[in-house]
Amino acid sequence: MKHSYSKIVPLLFTSLLLSVASVNAQKNDATSPLHLLQPNYPTPYGVPQKDSINKVLDRVYQFLEANTASKIVNATTKADITNYKKGNEDITFAPGAFRLTSYEWGVTYAGMLLATKATGNQKYADYTNKRLQLISDIAANYKEQNIKDVDMIKTLHPEALDFAGALCAAFIKAKQDGLKANADPLINNYIDFISNKQFRLKDGTLARKRPQDNTLWLDDMFMSVPALAQMGKYTGDVKYFDDAVKQVNQFSQRMFNHEKGIYMHGWVESMSVHPQFHWARANGWAVMTMVELLEVLPKNHPGYAGVLAQLQAHINGLVKYQDGTGFWHQLIDRNDTYLETSATAIYTYAIARAINRGYIDKMAFAPAVLLGWNAVATKVNKKGQVEGTCVGTGMGFDPAFYYYRPINVFAAHGYGPVLLAGSEVLLMLKDSDFVINDSSLQLKVKK
Repeated sequence: MKHSYSKIVPLLFTSLLLSVASVNAQKNDATSPLHLLQPNYPTPYGVPQKDSINKVLDRVYQFLEANTASKIVNATTKADITNYKKGNEDITFAPGAFRLTSYEWGVTYAGMLLATKATGNQKYADYTNKRLQLISDIAANYKEQNIKDVDMIKTLHPEALDFAGALCAAFIKAKQDGLKANADPLINNYIDFISNKQFRLKDGTLARKRPQDNTLWLDDMFMSVPALAQMGKYTGDVKYFDDAVKQVNQFSQRMFNHEKGIYMHGWVESMSVHPQFHWARANGWAVMTMVELLEVLPKNHPGYAGVLAQLQAHINGLVKYQDGTGFWHQLIDRNDTYLETSATAIYTYAIARAINRGYIDKMAFAPAVLLGWNAVATKVNKKGQVEGTCVGTGMGFDPAFYYYRPINVFAAHGYGPVLLAGSEVLLMLKDSDFVINDSSLQLKVKK
């Protein structure tokens, strides 16, 4: 009996395999709806749930709340300081993983403010207001010789646009949203640096003297224009709008590749040719700049139509290069460079905001936004850290420089963009319905 059973089992197994093979063989174009087979997507495909977006935003908030300072301490004893009015002891920020006065944190402050608008949860705005209040208190109550935080000194005496523009815009946005701090001295200091002290080319384009003389950094569109734009709204003085529009136009004239629809990272006046490396995050700063400018630029301003057209051209260029994973590459047009999170988040935010403001066609561009967000969400780990973000990056004129820039969860550039992207996608979902129509993600048109 044992000998007979050992023969039967292999026969039954072989018969089962043949039966399965026969069934599979019947799945052909004539017998099955092959177009409905489930693709093996590397990134979740479909409409993100609002609750899932909220959870991502909350994880980022929890991580940052726990890992960024919200108070100052005695620089020697490390004892907490609660009475700022004394102002006669050496101080520094309490230990934290990120700098409170960097341009990256200017973006983070703006992202937190937008998160409150998108979710209705005040904790996000409170994060920003608490820290901007702290910076204002330090500036108002302490002499420079008592401030032992190097980055705080830099924000009092900016050495470059990095130390002025993003923080200036964040302060103004927070003030307009209800921040009670006396931030005007800081705001005026920032805008004075941008308008009067930062080096410019002869035609007034904001420039730097590194890495070469008379160099344009695409990043500097963002380090200047949103602050100028917000100042125009804050004061009603059109000169700030005029300068903001001029910067967008003159950067674009030199650095925008009309054929590709994307910007080069750096431009050096003395070069007879201009090598083009289309670094992703710098393009993010550019597209974000134009969205931020249009947000406050009066529609009757003579430069409004041109900025809108430039934004549309840039978005048209960017979406052509989105990877099938939903991400964009470190060098946008070089698919063998790594997929980068911060740029993907910035594009997701900027394109979503352009949709929400009616600058571009929702039906055409919203699926790319949702795919972008689904990709970004996979990079926010359980701790709330943003993975896959390129560290701070200067300017280069060879491919290796960009190909091999490190990534790090403490690269501060990733956090504000993730907050902005998730918040703007939430706002888009409030006003739109999407469906899977014939297997693809589509805007649901109301009839």
